[in-house]
Amino acid sequence: MLSFLFRGLTAEPARGAALFDTVTAEARRPGWYVHGGVPDTLDGRFAVLATVTALALLRIESDGEAGNDASVALSERFIHVMESEHRELGLGDPTLGKTVRKLVAMLGRRVELLREAEGDGLEATRESLYKGEVPEEALRHSAAALSELAGRLERTPLTELQEGKIA
Repeated sequence: MLSFLFRGLTAEPARGAALFDTVTAEARRPGWYVHGGVPDTLDGRFAVLATVTALALLRIESDGEAGNDASVALSERFIHVMESEHRELGLGDPTLGKTVRKLVAMLGRRVELLREAEGDGLEATRESLYKGEVPEEALRHSAAALSELAGRLERTPLTELQEGKIA
């Protein structure tokens, strides 16, 4: 009702939504779960979503100053969706903030893992997507899928990413 007074202080609800929707669609691809062996559970789905979001953030980061706004928008959208989803799962105010902070920290950890990944990226993939043991074939599939997605993100101009397009 009073949003007109706080327009400059209030985040735009749709900011980052197009890219986040595309990232979510990527995370929902069956290959992660069927061929990659990521458990099709809330934890497994979060692991894929956070990892794909981390790849997108790294790509945006490579644009330096120009990517700052897009990075903030995608991060804000991630937080907004995590909060909304956890409210639907029944979390209330006393624990919701702590849970969302933990999820954001997990996203940040994945950004660092992927930033520091070496060689074939198997260790970063293992730590980012899996909690326990994973068959070598599944791990290699997921590492290759992440590498392919990173290449597609790299080939996509920032303006197209912000519109939710990935090459």
